[in-house]
Amino acid sequence: MEQELVNLRTKAGQQLATVEDISQLEDFRIQFLGRKGQCSTIMKSLGKVPIEDKPRLGQMANSVKKEIESLYDEKRQLLLSNTASSSSQNDSIDLTLPGRKPETGKLHPVTQIMNEVCAIFESLGFSVAEGPDVEHDHYNFEALNIPAHHPARDMHDTFYVSDSILLRTHTSPMQARIMETRQPPLRVIAPGKVYRCDSDITHNPMFHQVEGFLVDRDVSFADLKGVLTVFTQKMFDKELELRFRPSFFPFTEPSAEVDIACVICEGKGCRVCKHTGWLEILGSGMIDPEVFKMVGYDPEVYSGFAFGLGIERIAMLKYGIDDIRLYYENDLRFLSQF
Repeated sequence: MEQELVNLRTKAGQQLATVEDISQLEDFRIQFLGRKGQCSTIMKSLGKVPIEDKPRLGQMANSVKKEIESLYDEKRQLLLSNTASSSSQNDSIDLTLPGRKPETGKLHPVTQIMNEVCAIFESLGFSVAEGPDVEHDHYNFEALNIPAHHPARDMHDTFYVSDSILLRTHTSPMQARIMETRQPPLRVIAPGKVYRCDSDITHNPMFHQVEGFLVDRDVSFADLKGVLTVFTQKMFDKELELRFRPSFFPFTEPSAEVDIACVICEGKGCRVCKHTGWLEILGSGMIDPEVFKMVGYDPEVYSGFAFGLGIERIAMLKYGIDDIRLYYENDLRFLSQF
């Protein structure tokens, strides 16, 4: 027993000298000082030694255990001290290094497209007007030839605040507001947010729209086609064929949906355009004489055209995005591409 204690003390000292980190030190503690470690095993075997040797061997066993514990504590303090010193050196500031350039924010892709659309129409002589998001029923519907109970109201899925106040469903109310206070000639675009109860991969409850209109003497549908042709060519940086399909809007007559040759396949037919070669881009038409009468213009003297386009729709076509919700999930991995 006495020789075992001497050997245990020697073995512990030698093994502790090879310990280089806290993980190895923990293995050492378990091996020698743990509940099932070598020190505990020897202590339990003291019950088998002769009675006359128990006091001496018990005292020696306690002394060896305390010595190993003391060596363990010293080693632990040394390792912790070295770790702290190394960490401090690694965390120190090197004043000779160049500064880190802070990341700067960038315009949202929808805002970029909105600015580009406005810039194109401004180059064509249109001015920019903005109006309230919370609108009167009169300007949103009635002044645009959509009276109460008109079936066209069902197309808008409106958010009503009260019987006469609502979140505007299009930026077209600015057409009526401006014509009420100004006389022709007029060339105006009205960009802004609009709201409808609709949500899927191609629709969002809040989206952005640009309403444009031109009023003067002798304005024809040919003028509308010319303006929209120039716009699409500048917007998509290529000469794209346009197609005007007869449609219905209460505040224009005649009305037309405007399609462009698919920007992906250039009209040859692909999955994006459902193999038709065409993509719908906006709605347009000649301003209805009834709208002119409501704002005090003489429809026998003045004529004009109007059009409305969705900014997200333009952005999806220009960037090849097939899910409108990506623009509003605020995933920087997506937004940083623009």
